[in-house]
Amino acid sequence: MDEQFWNELYGSREQLFSGRPNGVLVAEVTDLPPGRALDVGCGEGGDALWLAARGWQVTGIDISRTALSRAAAADRTGRAVWTRVDLTREAPPAGPFDLVSAQYVPLPHQPDHAAVRALLSAVAPGGTLLVAGHDLADLRPGDAPGFDPADFYQPDEIARLLGDDWKIVTNESRLRTAPAPEGTAHVRDIVLRAQRLR
Repeated sequence: MDEQFWNELYGSREQLFSGRPNGVLVAEVTDLPPGRALDVGCGEGGDALWLAARGWQVTGIDISRTALSRAAAADRTGRAVWTRVDLTREAPPAGPFDLVSAQYVPLPHQPDHAAVRALLSAVAPGGTLLVAGHDLADLRPGDAPGFDPADFYQPDEIARLLGDDWKIVTNESRLRTAPAPEGTAHVRDIVLRAQRLR
């Protein structure tokens, strides 16, 4: 799942995702006052553009230049910056951010958890970390050929990396608010929302 993989996947069709914001983001962020947001794995920009339209200053990061080009072309807000970042090799843009959102981002495990720790460090005191993933209990044999979910961070693993500087607001499995991606059986999400206290 390197840059070439994602560029080829995005390049295989005119639009990979719906362009609508993720349901978890909408449910958890609607009542937050706008500030600076980091959209991790922003893809074609659905979440970032939704945030920008609601007054957030957004930095969207993704490994795929193809996805970022599409996001930039769709941006009419002037409130978003699009940056290519490979979190397995590079730190995210400098914070602090009032919101760091990672929706269904396949971030591979690292022995030192450097990428996850960098994302946690990007959250401003008082800011929100929001991570959503598919509930692995929904996976059927053959759903993800060549892809082992155990190789990637799940929201609960990230929750275990939070220290005393954090308050976990939500860490649960819940029914999806939008239909599952075509060809999948995902009916539940795992949602982690935490606030950085200091």
